[in-house]
Order: sequence, then C-alpha cells, then structure tokens
Amino acid sequence: MSAEVKRAYETVKSNLLKAADKMPEDSYNFKPTPDIRSFGEVLSHVVTAQVHSCSAVAGDSKNIDLAKNASKADIGSALQEVFGECDKAYATLTDANASEAIKTPRGVSTRLGTLAGNTTHDVEQYAILSVYLRLKGIIPPSSEKAGR
Repeated sequence: MSAEVKRAYETVKSNLLKAADKMPEDSYNFKPTPDIRSFGEVLSHVVTAQVHSCSAVAGDSKNIDLAKNASKADIGSALQEVFGECDKAYATLTDANASEAIKTPRGVSTRLGTLAGNTTHDVEQYAILSVYLRLKGIIPPSSEKAGR
C-alpha cells in the first residue's frame, strides 16, 4: 500500500519538475484566460499545498512564501525545497504507520490519506499545467516518447 503511493508520488514529482523546466521563463505569466492562475501561479500553489501536507506528516508546520509573480528560478528553487520535504515525508510512510492519525492544516487525517491526497492534488495540478504547455506548443513530459 505505501509503496504504491510512493511510486505515484515519484511519477508526478518527475512530471511537475520537467514541466516547470520546459516552460520558458517568459511564459510563466501565461494564462489561457484572464480569470485563472498563470503557469507560475499554479506551480506556486503546488509548493504551498505540498509544504502544508508534507510538513504535517513530518510533525512540523512549515510555510514557503513565494511572491505573486515569482521568477522561474525562484519557483524552481521552491519546488526543489518542497520536494525535499515531501521526499522525507513519503520516506517515513510504511504499511505499519499508514493509518496513524496526524494533525494537518485541514484537520485530522491519516498519514496515508494525507500523502495520497497530496499526490492526487499534484496530479490535478500537473493536468492543468499540461494544457498550458500544449497551448504554448510544448509537449508535456508525460506525453513525450522515450528517447526524445
């Protein structure tokens, strides 16, 4: 059970990092429509959501604050930092402690529920970013053929 959640996390982690890298700096402020988040804002949202979930699993309460129009480099650094936090959190997950209740910013949840929810949220955000990439003529990482 815990191994499956960890594999799903590793997949979406790779896709998010590659998507962040593939989008040119000048397109981080791209919004398909004016009323939704820009590409950079979606990634900043990933950082904020992940740090809350993963630090809760670690027994901490951390924040990573990014400026509204953070640069590609700043967002990239924040992603690396938060994925480091999440790597630690996922590493602590075992089948034996998966049902342990922990306090999260959204209330009490299990370790497994918190980390599965984090992965699910990341997949949702990656799907959004994939559309942004396609609208810019960029193939999303999960759609690339091996060897490209």
